[in-house]
Amino acid sequence: MYPPDLKYTKDHEWVRIAGSEARVGITDYAQKQLGDVVYLELPDVGRTVKKGEVFGTIESVKAVSDLYAPVSGEVTEVNTALTAKPEAVNKDPHGSWMIAVKVADPNEASDLLDAAKYTELTK
Repeated sequence: MYPPDLKYTKDHEWVRIAGSEARVGITDYAQKQLGDVVYLELPDVGRTVKKGEVFGTIESVKAVSDLYAPVSGEVTEVNTALTAKPEAVNKDPHGSWMIAVKVADPNEASDLLDAAKYTELTK
């Protein structure tokens, strides 16, 4: 259910790291808990985020939730198509990245969960 090429946080974000670039989104579990997503607030390009800190918010018909950075680095891109149509998160959560980050320290991802451990967490 959870793509094996992603790493996961206990806060239900995913990260796909390729070299020094990472893309970040929320998991299928998170979008199911939220319900229909209606709004995203994401950081500006150029902002530096630290692992574990809030980088934005996601709003659904049920609640507003914080989004946490799974790795530290500089935001290099924001998915403006997703901010225009945030409901896409509900249709394809693992394909709907929110921000791209130039990773400051690739070793930070070593303590993130793999797909099997994340599946256990969400049972």
